[in-house]
Amino acid sequence: MIKINEIFFSVQGESSKMGLPCVFVRLTYCNLRCTYCDTEYAFYDGKDMSIEEIIAEVSKYKCRLVEVTGGEPLVQKESLELMKQLCDAGFEVMLETGGSLPITNVDDRVQIILDLKCPSSNMAKKNLYENLNLLKPIDEIKFVIGTREDYEWSIAIIEKYKLTEKHEVLFSVVFSNLEPLTLVNWILEDKLNVRFQLQMHKFIWEPETKGV
Repeated sequence: MIKINEIFFSVQGESSKMGLPCVFVRLTYCNLRCTYCDTEYAFYDGKDMSIEEIIAEVSKYKCRLVEVTGGEPLVQKESLELMKQLCDAGFEVMLETGGSLPITNVDDRVQIILDLKCPSSNMAKKNLYENLNLLKPIDEIKFVIGTREDYEWSIAIIEKYKLTEKHEVLFSVVFSNLEPLTLVNWILEDKLNVRFQLQMHKFIWEPETKGV
């Protein structure tokens, strides 16, 4: 059984799949406590569901793209089998993970969005950098930036691990903390080879709206 916070149908708000219809499977629990977390409601609340029940619910939306998210999905070891069975069922599966837990056993068919935690999250010490050596070419790395310090730190990490040579790198702002234009200007000034993104769903709906 897996504790599920919510399953909903929306548009993908981030990553290179931004704008595409997507079914989101949000798992309960998280091992991190980022200062800017916008899904604290997923820390504890949820209901137990079998993998078969989850796939049946996902199938109702007749959408091929599925994102497994949280919280932190990898806290629940059963999430690995869930993703495998979703792939076996013909879904295109994405995993959003905070990067503090090993991705070693994630099915190779899953596209991983690895969210490296910047200093202003107060969780940067939890980053498991060994994960960077396990990423596939299709996987993406996300930096959520709230300050100039975060920005400079992100550049240092990108250069140290040569991330833009191997993966799509995503930069986004901590919503309401840093103006998008400020971050865009920094990126352009430094001619960074990164993809700027907004959390699209927070502009379509009210930022605090759940289930979108």
